[in-house]
Formats: sequence, structure tokens, C-alpha cells
Amino acid sequence: MMHHPSNLHKKQQGTTLIEVLIAVVVISIGLLAVAALQTVALKSNNGSYYRSQATFLAYDMADRIRAAPDAAENGDYNDGQAGDRAEWDARVTALLGSGAVGQVVMAIGSTANQASITIQWNDNRARIRAASDADESAITSFSYQMEF
Repeated sequence: MMHHPSNLHKKQQGTTLIEVLIAVVVISIGLLAVAALQTVALKSNNGSYYRSQATFLAYDMADRIRAAPDAAENGDYNDGQAGDRAEWDARVTALLGSGAVGQVVMAIGSTANQASITIQWNDNRARIRAASDADESAITSFSYQMEF
């Protein structure tokens, strides 16, 4: 018994539409995955930017102390001082956000002077977390120790 070609055509009608719909669903899932990956990359990039700024600011303070060691020994770079220190505090806030703080602790010794520079900022925007995690602040800090 021979099948007529027009009968075969009628049986397969609509198969291509189902294949196209399945392909669209698969491509949509792939595009959603790429969008999620891009979001994670942007968050990581933001955290890296803040860490780089904190490193730059700590080295900036270290250079200021090395340039004026007598002022550092007199306490001009202690927390809450005016002048160079107040300018540096303003830069910390401007570059790392309103909750960012810098701290300088001096240890003046008879043979060597040391300074510990610590910068803290809220890194909540760069945190990669599950949707169920609480929206709490993530305080990140960078410390730098030096001798002058």
C-alpha cells in the first residue's frame, strides 16, 4: 500500500512550531543565565573598586606620614585632628561612602616609629548573597602597617 505524499504532509503539520517553541525556551533560559552572571560580575567589580580605593588611601596616608615624620610624632595624624588628617578623612568618606572611616594608630618608639592605618567601609553592595540572606551591612577593612 502506497502512501500519497499529501497525506504525509498533513500528519507532520505543526511539528516545526513545537521545535521552534522549545528552541525559544532553551535560548531564554540561556539568556537569563548570562544576565545573572553579568550581575555577579558587576557586584564583584564594585567590591574590587572599593578595595583598590582603600589601598590607595592607606598608601596616601603612609606617604603623608613619611613626608612629615615630626608632625606624626607630635600627633598631627591621630584620629580627629585637623589639617592633613581632616583632608584625608574627607577623601575616605568621598571615595568609600558615608559609613567609611579611617583610623591611624601611632607607636612612637626609641628606635623606630610605627603606624597602623586601618580603613573600614560598608561592602554590602558588593556582597554576593542568596535572596534569603538578611540585608545587613558587611563591614570590610583594610590594614596597613608601616615604619617611619
